[in-house]
Amino acid sequence: MTSFWSWYIVILTSGTLLALVWLIFATRKGQRSGSTEETVGHIYDGIAEYDNPLPRWWFMLFVGTLIFAVGYLVLYPGMGNWKGILPGYDGGWTSAKQWEREMAKADEKYGPIFAKYAAMPITEVAQDELALKMGGRLFASHCSVCHGSDAKGAYGFPNLADNEWIWGGEPETIKTTIMKGRRASMPPWGDILGEEGVKNVTGYVRNLSGLKNPEGIDLDAGKQAYATTCVACHGPDATGNQMLGAPNLTDRVWLYGSSFNQVQQTVRHGRNGHMPAQEDFLGHDKVHLLAAYVYSLSNDTQEQ
Repeated sequence: MTSFWSWYIVILTSGTLLALVWLIFATRKGQRSGSTEETVGHIYDGIAEYDNPLPRWWFMLFVGTLIFAVGYLVLYPGMGNWKGILPGYDGGWTSAKQWEREMAKADEKYGPIFAKYAAMPITEVAQDELALKMGGRLFASHCSVCHGSDAKGAYGFPNLADNEWIWGGEPETIKTTIMKGRRASMPPWGDILGEEGVKNVTGYVRNLSGLKNPEGIDLDAGKQAYATTCVACHGPDATGNQMLGAPNLTDRVWLYGSSFNQVQQTVRHGRNGHMPAQEDFLGHDKVHLLAAYVYSLSNDTQEQ
């Protein structure tokens, strides 16, 4: 920060505090002698507004906030380039340094616990009650915003509590998904298939999972269009390809909805899904524990 802006902030902040001090003392009124009560001249519906001083406790509360503000600005940054006098921080306190300090303490305390579980196979970690509690808290903090607190997903976010996996449900595959993230892309077919083609393919793939279609859908034409445009990813039997993240179209699990209009929208405009990688953010050990928790959700891993 340049000297100009530093002094600008110092003057503005100091001036504001001084103005507030003047305001509360200038408007402070002492107790009046006698029993005469003054009004400010405002009367509404027979009710007069009296010009009484603030209660002493209220006035002292204002004074206390000003004293706190001065103390805060001495200890912490807030007056331009002033770093504050808070000890224990080289170069002054910052929120980033505070966070790094707290994270270092947490890693020192909990790091050995995470390392212990990271040395165990995921299937064994998934049988440890304490590990699952820790994994559940990690999930609640980092995954529930998309997959839900019960891990059953939402529109566009897969259910992690069933046995249907777009990218595979093996322990190491789940770990890879969390570590590296996933990016799925289904291209739009509207321009290639045309309006009738989109409707026919939609009807055909819905028919594969036993869903009823509107009248006028040519399933044979839809099957033929599927064989030329969709088979490369979803396979000739439409059971999908986990290597590509292409879902199974023969079950009743639909990430973006199973209604005719929803599936038609998917075929016509395509879909793009992205799960961010967590390796750099959480680290290997925490991801290992989180993978065990996710694995346990769809597998009866705990000993009864």
